[in-house]
Amino acid sequence: MKLRRLVLALGAIFALAAGISGCGSGIPGDSVADVAGNPITLQAFNHWMYVAAKGNQAQTGSTNTPVIVPTDPPSFTGCIAQARKQLPQVARQSNAQLKTACGQLFTSLSGQVLDYLIRAYWYQADATRQHVKVTDAQVQQQFNTEKTRGYPTPAAFQAFLSQSGFTVADLMYRVRLQLIFKALVNKQIKPVTSADIAAYYASHQASFGTPETRDLRIVLTKTAAQASAAKAALASGQSWNAVAKKYSIDPATKNKGGVMTGVTQGSTDPALQRAAFSALPGRVEGPVRGQFGYYVVDVTKVVPATQKSLAQEASVIRQTLITGQQSAAQSVVDSVAKKRWMSQTKCRSAYAMADCAGYKAPKTPGAG
Repeated sequence: MKLRRLVLALGAIFALAAGISGCGSGIPGDSVADVAGNPITLQAFNHWMYVAAKGNQAQTGSTNTPVIVPTDPPSFTGCIAQARKQLPQVARQSNAQLKTACGQLFTSLSGQVLDYLIRAYWYQADATRQHVKVTDAQVQQQFNTEKTRGYPTPAAFQAFLSQSGFTVADLMYRVRLQLIFKALVNKQIKPVTSADIAAYYASHQASFGTPETRDLRIVLTKTAAQASAAKAALASGQSWNAVAKKYSIDPATKNKGGVMTGVTQGSTDPALQRAAFSALPGRVEGPVRGQFGYYVVDVTKVVPATQKSLAQEASVIRQTLITGQQSAAQSVVDSVAKKRWMSQTKCRSAYAMADCAGYKAPKTPGAG
């Protein structure tokens, strides 16, 4: 628990980038990863780490706490020094404790950041292969639309930039990637035909209507003789409230005059159901032998089943099919990009994560 509080305290001033060695793995010395010859520089990585940390800070509501971004693995010397300087509440922690906390925070942030930056290259590379083009004009138009929708005044937009750590260039980049991904997804989607809509309607008709329901009054007794006595009492003019309270053993309806509302096929004792759905309204039936005893039943209201037509539901079905295709297409785009580019995604060991070639997840302590 102490370590968790320490990590939360740390994860709340942009750490200066530490230099990293350029040896090994064919990754340029100023980069943390390389995707098919496209380096992800340390400067870019650290910037997006800052943005991610600011986002986490906003979610936790700790916007007045200094933001410490651990960007110097595996020693985390800079992170430790900043924590001692910026966070008096952790100053007495040992270097080992602070290093562990910095490491945990780094892992939680770096995975998010590298996943975003790596997949950004994957999608752009696939877009090039598939001749998908997104123009600067399209990006600018979408950016302007989103900016106007979210931030009606220049002051509001500037406040967002300050609070989030984003730059305008970051946001334009995000918009470009969104448009590229959307275009890749759209290439996977086939037009929805009238036959598609009709087939969906035919196989989901129950979804476009409501079943018949019936409101009942019942008395449930242990024996047929008791049920007959209850029925006779009703016939003599005694009220359902009085008869149900005297004779019924059903705890749900005994003190409610035997009332059951909205009964549908398959929702109650099969014997009671058969009696209820075959009886005429206003005619007391029974005794009816059921699972739990003997019933006296009276149908008080019938609400007929409804069914919307194919024509009425066509637009809804079309959108359902489009949404389903989009979800499936997103998975296809992801899987294809991963299969094609992951083997060409090299990461420096201190930054390795699931999108990197040859990555092996750390063993869980105690795992056999």
